[in-house]
Amino acid sequence: MATDDLQLRDASAVLAKAADENFPVAPFFLPRAWRDDLMAVYGYARLVDDIGDGDLAPGGADARHLGVDPRAADDRLALLDAFEADLHRVFDSTPRHPLMRALQPTVRRCGLTPEPFLGLIAANRQDQVVARYETYDDLLAYCELSANPVGRLVLGITGTATPERIRRSDAVCTALQIVEHLQDVAEDLERDRIYLPAQDMKRFHVQERDLAAPTAGASVRALVAYEAERARCLLNEGTPLVGSVHGRLKVLLAGFVAGGRAAVHAIAAAGYDVLPGPPKPAKPRLLREVGAVLRGEG
Repeated sequence: MATDDLQLRDASAVLAKAADENFPVAPFFLPRAWRDDLMAVYGYARLVDDIGDGDLAPGGADARHLGVDPRAADDRLALLDAFEADLHRVFDSTPRHPLMRALQPTVRRCGLTPEPFLGLIAANRQDQVVARYETYDDLLAYCELSANPVGRLVLGITGTATPERIRRSDAVCTALQIVEHLQDVAEDLERDRIYLPAQDMKRFHVQERDLAAPTAGASVRALVAYEAERARCLLNEGTPLVGSVHGRLKVLLAGFVAGGRAAVHAIAAAGYDVLPGPPKPAKPRLLREVGAVLRGEG
């Protein structure tokens, strides 16, 4: 198989993960240029997360693309350093990784800046050295790096960024990150990470060993319900973002908010027991939530 074909296959494997997200990444109703740009940004965000989580495809192809010896493919910090170097090439040279090369036209066409991309790298570096968060404010600071840049990039791609929209977008993105953490409590614990604030765990009398149980006890359920309500409030805070735009962008942003609302509903429907596996929203519920957001219903 030719080298170009191998690189395309590697990139396609990353992009295929878009189907597993809580909300459509680049739905069909958007203009083709927006879809391409959103998928380029998704490919970047997914790849940096895969590096940080140690979820790269076996064989060391991504390491080779980034100029790292495949024998060092398990060195996440080294890969993140190489990834950041390739990001800078997106802005001033020719990047090495196929997903970075796909990102370069989007960056140039939309006038995107390095800061949100660097934030996502910083979040994954933090994941290598910080596995617990003492307070909710600490978690919010992490979400500022790990989630909020994505919303800012969406606004940049669509040419709709304003200070107020960025503030609303940040609320939605932080909420979506918190919801994802709630869905993935068991999976994160397997990676020795806990994104439930330690102060809240203490308040609800939850020990780390409680999170390793097959099913959640009353204390864990109460804690998850508390954090889910925080996410719901953030979604409500960010929802006016949808009404501030028009056309197909309005539908896209409604999908993001609705995806968060539907995921919170799925968590509640599971009795806030997230330990057996991630509660996922059903498609009919997601569609109902999209309609409610578009109608301006709380």
